Amino acid sequence: MSEPVLRLENIHKSFGSRSVLRGIDLTVDAHEVVALIGASGSGKSTLLRTINLLEQVDDGQVWLRGVDISDPRTDVDSVRARIGVVFQHFNLFPHLSVLDNVTLASRRVLRQRRDAAEARGLELLERIGLAEHARSFPDRLSGGQQQRAAIARAIATGPELLLLDEITSALDPELVTEVLDLVRELKTDGTTIVMATHEMAFARDVADRVVFLDGGVVAEEGSPAQVFGAPREERTRAFLSRFTAG
Repeated sequence: MSEPVLRLENIHKSFGSRSVLRGIDLTVDAHEVVALIGASGSGKSTLLRTINLLEQVDDGQVWLRGVDISDPRTDVDSVRARIGVVFQHFNLFPHLSVLDNVTLASRRVLRQRRDAAEARGLELLERIGLAEHARSFPDRLSGGQQQRAAIARAIATGPELLLLDEITSALDPELVTEVLDLVRELKTDGTTIVMATHEMAFARDVADRVVFLDGGVVAEEGSPAQVFGAPREERTRAFLSRFTAG
């Protein structure tokens, strides 16, 4: 068996007296798409932030390709260059063009020449239907277009792992489909993805594995068919019933 892309062991994280993650174990293999589901406050976003070292774990270890990146001596910037992240709010730099947003990490972190980085950036923007907006500023784009640009930025450096944190929750309903279609394409390309999502139908259709977080622990995990079709835990059934009631 090859080394998993990501391995979390006994992850704990508290903010003051509030315990948010309480012993999370999770393994993600290459080319796997793992969907994190759960109510607001269940720990999904915090878990993603610990993976990208935006939050330091209180206990436990985060392994990326067999290397303990939660070690305090870790070069955080070099790790983040290997992990792409897209948040629910697009976080594009408003003073930079779309192309400059997409190519910034390639130029600044990977030290690519501007012409090479821009060639890759334009290729990505062409692929996602935004080539004509390459020189525009983000405020000229719709929310769905901005989120697709943010995804292009996250994958421009060729990351080993892509983290998606509720990337459709800030979008108007009619813009959700265009963003989720891009994620489907990334899955087809073999991108390794961990995504927190409230889009249950999308998680059922696209994820290889679904992880239900409740109160900072993994309450249940399995294939989409098992978790959505025959959940073992009562609290999983109670959570999912909110999406099927009525």
